[in-house]
Amino acid sequence: MRKSRTVRTTVPLAAVVLVLVASALWYRWMPARGDFTGKVVGVSDGDTIEVMRAGRAVRVRLQGIDCPESHQAYGTRAKQFTAELVFGKTVAVQVHGTDQYGRILGEVILPDGRSLNRELVRNGYAWWYRRYSDDPVLQQLEEEARRERRGLWRDKNPTPPWEFRREHRRR
Repeated sequence: MRKSRTVRTTVPLAAVVLVLVASALWYRWMPARGDFTGKVVGVSDGDTIEVMRAGRAVRVRLQGIDCPESHQAYGTRAKQFTAELVFGKTVAVQVHGTDQYGRILGEVILPDGRSLNRELVRNGYAWWYRRYSDDPVLQQLEEEARRERRGLWRDKNPTPPWEFRREHRRR
């Protein structure tokens, strides 16, 4: 009789503990959901930043754009441009989902209300990433930057980062 009472008590208790542990792990490791505001504590490259949310840094990949890679022409300048606009500042992140690497995909809104994503394209430090965005404003900003020969559009034929990555993966 005593054995069954122990089993009846232990099994539900173990289930509760398991649910609590799973919930804590899910909260800790799952990417943030929903729009949020936080301080930028890191700039990985032109289109990826780290923003504080709920006491931890989360990686945010800028939605709809693609900056040159760090070791590609204009890659360093794109990172510097991003850092000048956001590092140490509080920004709003409009979350669009997550990418294959678990980064939050988002539009980053600067303290003055401008979109970081759009500013990078407007100034010629990012391509409109047609494959992942149908935003007509990004398309228009890229066309304008090309016409005005801003940033990377000063080069005659700049290599898009997706082509640069594909070429360097083959080596």
